[in-house]
Amino acid sequence: MRRAIALLVLLALLPLTWGHARQQPKFKRFELSFSPLPLPPAARAKPRLGAFHLEEVWQAHSRTHSFGSYSALLLRSGGTMLALSDSGGFLEFKAPGQSQAESRMGDLPLSKDADKAARDVESATQDDKGMIWLGLEGRNAIYRMNPDYEIERKASPVIMSDWGVNSGPEALTRLHDGRFVTLREGYLGWSDHLHQAALFRGDPTEHPDGQGFTLDAPSGFSPTDMAQLPDGRLLILMRRLIWPMPQRFAGRIAIGDPRTIRPGGTWKITEVARLSSDLPIDNFEGIAIAPRSDGRVTVWLISDDNYSPLQRTILWKLSVDPAELP
Repeated sequence: MRRAIALLVLLALLPLTWGHARQQPKFKRFELSFSPLPLPPAARAKPRLGAFHLEEVWQAHSRTHSFGSYSALLLRSGGTMLALSDSGGFLEFKAPGQSQAESRMGDLPLSKDADKAARDVESATQDDKGMIWLGLEGRNAIYRMNPDYEIERKASPVIMSDWGVNSGPEALTRLHDGRFVTLREGYLGWSDHLHQAALFRGDPTEHPDGQGFTLDAPSGFSPTDMAQLPDGRLLILMRRLIWPMPQRFAGRIAIGDPRTIRPGGTWKITEVARLSSDLPIDNFEGIAIAPRSDGRVTVWLISDDNYSPLQRTILWKLSVDPAELP
């Protein structure tokens, strides 16, 4: 009953938050800038961030039409970052501090249908040839896109058919061995920690006969993205809405070994960092990993501002030594 009441309150507030349009002028020409955000003492609190070191935080700014609402993040060749939005848009940019002269925005050719369900990209992954796979939440489908952003194949795997309209494939990763894993955002039944998930033996657009399993995650948090470490383990980014108006979020980073995934079984992941509300956070939905020469990895996070003036597009740069993770 308490959950039902909380849901009704949240639904009543949604038109005032996510449905609220920005009031600042919009332009067709491209512009992008980053401003550094100060790091509070909590950023150095080891019990919170564990082995992770929060190096820098920025807020992204743009008055370009359709900027924002980024739900997935990939690191492309040449150091370009690719952010994908839940309205089917893309943003190519360089890390803050580098020239943004080659950065650009655009729309992906996902559908001629303007309906959000036809363009709702919530997850993405890639291979070493630059091919990209997109997880579309509204359709519970996976699209394959070539490096020129042309859609080549689509599939609606049966295993994902009951994942709901607004709780579908929120995280998608191509593993080093060529298999694919995708995680559902919504909870399984009345649980607050179990989520449906699927494992594919190869490209899901060619082998859509995935096998289901259950993700056992930290209570109250939903997966929003994941990326694979050089050692094969997965970092899973998670998010929880803790207050609807104005929006306040908490986050988690968890770790899991995909070698322990068993079809029909339960995959337990372990929390390794807490992204608490006393840090400069927002609705984190994208994670990407870059190996470093010193054995550590750089971990990038990006937030989805839901096109709301009450939220921000925030970029985090963390680093961690995978050997220090459990």
